[in-house]
Amino acid sequence: MISLHTSPLDQPGTGDAGGMNVYVIELARRLAQRGVGVDIFTRATDSRLSPVVEAADGVLVRHVAAGPYEGLGKAELPGQLCTFAREVLRTEVLHPVGHYDVVHSHYWLSGQVGALARDRWNVPLVHSMHTMAKVKNAALAAGDSPEPTSRVIGEEQVVEAADMLIANTVLEADQLVSLYGADPDRVRVVHPGVDLSVFGQHDKAQVRRELGLPIDASVLLFAGRIQPLKAPDVLLRAVAVLLERDPQLRSQLVVPIVGGPSGSGLAHPESLASLSAELGLDDVVRFVPPVGQAQLAKWYAAATLVAVPSYNESFGLVAAEAQAAGTPVVAAAVGGLTTVVVDEVSGLLVDTHTPQDWADALRRIVTDPDLRSRLAAGATRQAATFAWERTAELTLEAYDLARCAMTTTEVAL
Repeated sequence: MISLHTSPLDQPGTGDAGGMNVYVIELARRLAQRGVGVDIFTRATDSRLSPVVEAADGVLVRHVAAGPYEGLGKAELPGQLCTFAREVLRTEVLHPVGHYDVVHSHYWLSGQVGALARDRWNVPLVHSMHTMAKVKNAALAAGDSPEPTSRVIGEEQVVEAADMLIANTVLEADQLVSLYGADPDRVRVVHPGVDLSVFGQHDKAQVRRELGLPIDASVLLFAGRIQPLKAPDVLLRAVAVLLERDPQLRSQLVVPIVGGPSGSGLAHPESLASLSAELGLDDVVRFVPPVGQAQLAKWYAAATLVAVPSYNESFGLVAAEAQAAGTPVVAAAVGGLTTVVVDEVSGLLVDTHTPQDWADALRRIVTDPDLRSRLAAGATRQAATFAWERTAELTLEAYDLARCAMTTTEVAL
């Protein structure tokens, strides 16, 4: 596997670390449990990192020196592709011919390197986009910067080079075909999973005591990177509208924001805190630094609802994980969230990003215990349909199909 711009060992919720990091390491672990050895190549961002780290039995993370360890933004990484690719190829040379059977690249930067490795090693390239520039630019958040043309071109090149493309949802598969001209026969839909042993149900009163939350509070949780794309500001503006309409709710509301600044949000890391103060919400909003998965599971379980107001999500792992904790999700009706969350069954989907519409949805769950209970039960059932073991099984099938596709192409040539 190639995950150039972010390491699967990084803490999700800040910087460039997010759902893709979870995806890569969880999939690798499940593949290893099925007897597949996995090497994950990622760029080293600290001189103290060991060149090779055993992340799990059968899973090695290889830190590749390419460019300065620190201070290199994602936009500057294309200039390090040649160096990174050279080091990846050097690693393969140390093994017998045919050591690697498949290259699985994640995100377009990794796909550029994967295409080179594919041709050098004569093995199939399987690629997961995770996010796509054309999709992001079509639904740009206010204050966010569009993805550059160089990324669009790079993605088009990777789509053309890949023997198989793995899409998180049917919608993403359709976008690969309609926006990037992908061959439908070389696209497979494989849903990401949820670690149900971690993101399960907890005693709500107990975890609230552990996290310092009032037992009887209405807890409206946001978890993720703080950047315009993820739209935590939509939640804060909705809470302000909610309290303006019903001031009595103030005494029972707690709004934890669990995560750190990322992407274009790094330019103004204090902006969300400033917005909270501007809206008069400092008495209800709590900013919590990124936490590990076990602790995050407790935050999900402690919440009355989890808000996912993103402008785009290829899947939406936060929504899936929250549902596994038995917590209803209020999500924007965009991208993969329309697959993860079943409207009126496991949560509520909101068609807009206006504070008024979001306030309406939040209020329904906060003030209606019967609805809350029904959605909580539906959330648990919905989460059970997403399992990493199933993801690994379907991914292995995609690898086999990629081998066939590559063989067919060679015969045609």
